[in-house]
Amino acid sequence: MANSRRFRAAIIGTGGIAEVCHVPALRAEADRVELVAAVDVDPGRLADFLVRTDIPMGYASTAEMLRSQRPDLVHVCTPPAAHVDAVVAALESGAWVLLEKPPCRSLAEFDRITAAERPGGPYASVVYQHRFGSGARHAGELIASGELGRPLVALCQTTWYRGHEYFEVPWRGRWATEGGGPTLGHGIHQLDLLLALLGEWTEVGAMMGRLDRAVETEDVSVATVRFANGALASIVNSVLSPDEVSRLRIDLTEATVEVNHLYGHRNSDWRYTPAPSMVDPARLRRWSTPSTDVPSSHGAQLTLVLDAMERRERPPVSGRQGRETLELITALYRSALTGTTVRRDRLRQDDVFYHRLHGNMPGWAPANESRRDDW
Repeated sequence: MANSRRFRAAIIGTGGIAEVCHVPALRAEADRVELVAAVDVDPGRLADFLVRTDIPMGYASTAEMLRSQRPDLVHVCTPPAAHVDAVVAALESGAWVLLEKPPCRSLAEFDRITAAERPGGPYASVVYQHRFGSGARHAGELIASGELGRPLVALCQTTWYRGHEYFEVPWRGRWATEGGGPTLGHGIHQLDLLLALLGEWTEVGAMMGRLDRAVETEDVSVATVRFANGALASIVNSVLSPDEVSRLRIDLTEATVEVNHLYGHRNSDWRYTPAPSMVDPARLRRWSTPSTDVPSSHGAQLTLVLDAMERRERPPVSGRQGRETLELITALYRSALTGTTVRRDRLRQDDVFYHRLHGNMPGWAPANESRRDDW
């Protein structure tokens, strides 16, 4: 990949997330990347997508597109069951990958992805865009420096609403095709932001339920997490909540930092409340949100991925860093479905939850798992 030319990019999967988030992010980087092709197994959907986005070439299979186009960068936007095969094929062809969340359905699948990476690239970066907004990065710097004191208590809330009709799409709400419920598919963004701000976790205790939606997976989960720094966090993930919000609050010894949003945040969504004893004006000014306002977005993350490609360095939230949020989610499922507290150091490859998030537990495991490999 020579820096004197633009990178060639392709999109696999032409659903809403591809058109609403990935295409605009790529267009905004038009001086560095050219969008040359798209892939979808549905001919009609692909044809409509090409017309709306003005992408020149369309393909029915990932393999055909990779052979014909030899892209430098591939955005994977398929349903979760099709992620790992598409990512591995792209990496093996020499293309870097920006992988829509959730990255895959299990730690075993994630390890297949990292096994296909090579030193100096290509690498696969997971779309965890909320950690890349300027407000989140500023909060992370303040917490890491000790400016806000020692972390004590955190609340991580993803309470969204998805009606019964949402799950009429055949792949939603099914272990084989979606991989999990709101813990994996919706709350994953706030969970990743929580980890970006508080660091390594050590143990999880959780419960989950199938309370109202006709799904195989959970439709709500709650958990408590202990972090290596001693902080304790409470987590709620739901698709049953008419008053929708994505919320993260961290209480530290000298301040509370909080962000409230839904699908993305700006600087104005962040709030800092000093402890009553904190009266240093100069210090309070340092807490002010940055003058540059970078919204959390696919574009903010794509910029960093392209920078890494130019330098042939590992991009953010790939490899070990990209795996950490899926480790926490796996532990949450394991705790909820076994009724036990799960320590991070006990997530091993010989554990059934390493291979599937339902862990083959009675009452949760599907009777007949099917998968779709035709991407």
